[in-house]
Amino acid sequence: MLTIDGRMGEGGGQVLRTSLSLSALTGRPFRLEHVRANRSKPGLRPQHLTAVRAVARLCGAALTGDAIDSRTLEFRPAMPPQPGVYTFDVTDAAQGGSAGAVMLIFQAILWPLLWAGGRSHVTLRGGTHVQMSPPFHYIDRVARPAFARMGATFDLELKQWGWYPIGGGVATATIESIHRLDAPPFAHIPAERVEGVAAVTNLPADIPQRMAGRATNLLTAAGHRAKIEPRRENGAGPGAGICLWVPQGGFSSLGRRGLPAEQVAEAAVAETLAFIDNGAMVDRHLADQLLLPLALAHGRTRYTTDHLTLHTLTNAELLRRWVDTTIDITGDLGGPAEIDVTGAGYTAG
Repeated sequence: MLTIDGRMGEGGGQVLRTSLSLSALTGRPFRLEHVRANRSKPGLRPQHLTAVRAVARLCGAALTGDAIDSRTLEFRPAMPPQPGVYTFDVTDAAQGGSAGAVMLIFQAILWPLLWAGGRSHVTLRGGTHVQMSPPFHYIDRVARPAFARMGATFDLELKQWGWYPIGGGVATATIESIHRLDAPPFAHIPAERVEGVAAVTNLPADIPQRMAGRATNLLTAAGHRAKIEPRRENGAGPGAGICLWVPQGGFSSLGRRGLPAEQVAEAAVAETLAFIDNGAMVDRHLADQLLLPLALAHGRTRYTTDHLTLHTLTNAELLRRWVDTTIDITGDLGGPAEIDVTGAGYTAG
């Protein structure tokens, strides 16, 4: 059993999710102590507990410590990941409902299901666009194309938007089975056009128009073409936000009571322009999310990012403990960095 200290590095939920995925794939049990020790509310929260139980269901894992606020977890897989039709609802782990981030749960189950030996259909219920997590559109428009270049094939569909604090969002995924991942070459891709969506649920229709209009005007003034679609969508509760994307980069901003729609758009545009002007290959979040599949892949590749995060450094340190991968990171925390990954050449079985 691999014992992991949840206080390592960034000390958040990524340590748990990465360990869940790799335990299911490798069959190696693990014990995670001090779960999410560096968070304001340590221990397992509803979205984390949902991820634990979701991955456990894929591989018949025995669990110890699978409870809300638990700070120690033991996870013992009993079989390889199994394909199937699955539904995972964050509200099952939280009385009264939760807007726990379903795309973080998706990240935990994606890699085991890719090697499950058959097609899987997954329905996720909870928060689709919430703070401190990748929104649905980031995974669909930025991460998915990058993963596809390695050989990971899956489709996503947003059925209903879910915002904090009510949640109630629904996203579905169809995941195809693979035999291996291959490390692709990465390069800087110039942003010929910024695309995006500005959306609200249960709020006036002028708000998405104002977000989209402000973002378009700012991007045009900076010399960039833009196609940002305003939408008034279905959702269980009120919410607003804007998601922008370019090749290998995505940026979002969520509304809140008292914050003008124009300022929501300005925040997302500022991050977008900073990334474009830097000339890096991938944004800070994709730099982190590429690590796990590249650590499993066949081959070696390198890429640059505009902002090295503690999240990325923590994930790299953890991956070195789980699989036979080499990850070299050159750069200072908070600044530009180059990441070089040699994969372990994982194949199922």
